[in-house]
Parts: sequence; structure tokens; C-alpha cells
Amino acid sequence: MASPEVETVSSGADKAKLGAAAALAVAGFAAFFWLETQGAWVQWAALLFGLAAGAVVFFISEPGRQLIGYGQDSWRETQKVVWPARREAIQMTAYVFAFVVVIALFLWLADSLISWVLYDLILGWR
Repeated sequence: MASPEVETVSSGADKAKLGAAAALAVAGFAAFFWLETQGAWVQWAALLFGLAAGAVVFFISEPGRQLIGYGQDSWRETQKVVWPARREAIQMTAYVFAFVVVIALFLWLADSLISWVLYDLILGWR
């Protein structure tokens, strides 16, 4: 049996980039609260700058590039999907609702029957 190989190679530079990205995001949050006396515009600018800088550093690291590749592959797969026509979608939705109603009625009847047998016939409580 062949075992699939999982590639988990991570260089020190990528770890440093991830650490820098996290530090920049945390610095943006810290600046938001530290600059509260400067006004809302300065606070939000510092927060957005820190988050944007952290995102840029993350996306130039190997995990960031893998995330971008995953997103591109997912988008390509979504383009291959053959979506049902409106009539088919409505018809299948109606089937699902009808099935739910039938199952609900079955469960209600089964519960009522079991309750009647247990409480009325066996225990005589009602």
C-alpha cells in the first residue's frame, strides 16, 4: 500500500515572515488603542495599515502562496460545475420539502403510537 507523501518543508525565512506578519497585525491593533488621543481617523489608519502590511508579508511567504494557489484551484473547479436550471432547482426543492413533510408526519405518528401504547395500555396513566 503506497502512502501519500505530505510535504511540510518550511524554511526559517518563511517562519520569520509569518512571525513578522503576526507582529504587524498585532502592532496595528496596539496602535489603534495607543493612538486614541489622536482621533478616529488616525486610529483606523494605523489599524488598517498594520493589517494590510501583515497581509502583504503573509502572502509573500510560502504558506501565503499556497493559500493563493488553493483559492485559484477552487475557483477553477467552481467554473467546471454544471449548475441546474431554474426549473430543476425548484423541482428538487419541492421534492425535499415533500420528503421532510412525510418524515415529520411519520415521526409524529410513531411518537403518538408509542405514547399511546406505553401510557394508556401498559401503564394506564391516562
